[in-house]
Amino acid sequence: MNKELTSTYNFQLIDEILAQRPVNLLSLNPQKNLITSFAELENLIAEQSTDIQIIITLQETLENIVSTQLQNFPENIFWDFDFLVSSMLRQALIADEGAVPFLKVFGKKVVHLMEMFGSKTEMRFRYVHDFMYGFDWARWVQKEPQNRAHIEPFSLVFFDYLLAKGKELLQRINHGQITSYKLCDTGYRNPFTFSREPEDESRLLTYLAEEQLIPVAVWNWNASPVWNKPFQEMRQQLALKLNIQPQRH
Repeated sequence: MNKELTSTYNFQLIDEILAQRPVNLLSLNPQKNLITSFAELENLIAEQSTDIQIIITLQETLENIVSTQLQNFPENIFWDFDFLVSSMLRQALIADEGAVPFLKVFGKKVVHLMEMFGSKTEMRFRYVHDFMYGFDWARWVQKEPQNRAHIEPFSLVFFDYLLAKGKELLQRINHGQITSYKLCDTGYRNPFTFSREPEDESRLLTYLAEEQLIPVAVWNWNASPVWNKPFQEMRQQLALKLNIQPQRH
C-alpha cells in the first residue's frame, strides 16, 4: 500500500520546503534532537487511513500550515508536529461533515491563527511554542475545567476561542490599551516578565520537557495532553531558578 500512496502525493515535499529555509528543525523530545520528518509521519498516517482523498487533503493542509509557520514565525525554535498531525487525522475520520471538509476548515483556522499572531501583524509574537505545546490550551481549560477538560488542544472549538481572543487583542493594541503585551526591545511581544530571547526560551522549554512539564508532548504521536498542572507558575519559578533575566522593554 505504501508504494501506491507515495506515488499519489509526497509528504517529503514538506521536508524539502523546511530544508530550504534557514531553520534548525529541533524537537523538544528529551530522547532526540531533531523532529520526526513528514516522510516518517506519512507512514503513521497510512496506518490510520488508506483513503487517497483524505491523505491528499491532509498533505496539502500540512503544507499550507508549515509554509505559513515559516513565514510568520521565522525565529521559531522547536518544530514538532507529530501530535498535531495525529489529532487532525483522528478528528477528521470521525467528523460529522466528513474528513475532507473537516481538514480544509482545520487548515484554514490554523493558517489564520498563525497569520494573526505572527511577526507580520501588530501582535508580533516570536514563537508558536505556546500554541503548539499546549500552554495556551491548558490555561484556557483551567478557567472552566468542567466545560473544557474534554476539549482537546487542536480542536476547532479552541481555535475559534483563540481567533476571537486575537481579534480582541489586536483591537486593544491598536487603541493603546495593552499593558501586559508590551513590545520588547527586540520588537516582539512577550506576555511574560522573563526574557524569551532564543537561548533563554530554548533552555527553559528543554528543562520543562525533561521534567515532563509540557502540557502537550507534540513530539509524541500518541500524546496524552495534560491541563491540570500550574504550568504558568512553574514556568515563572523555573525562569528564576535558571537565572533567566527579566524582559527588557
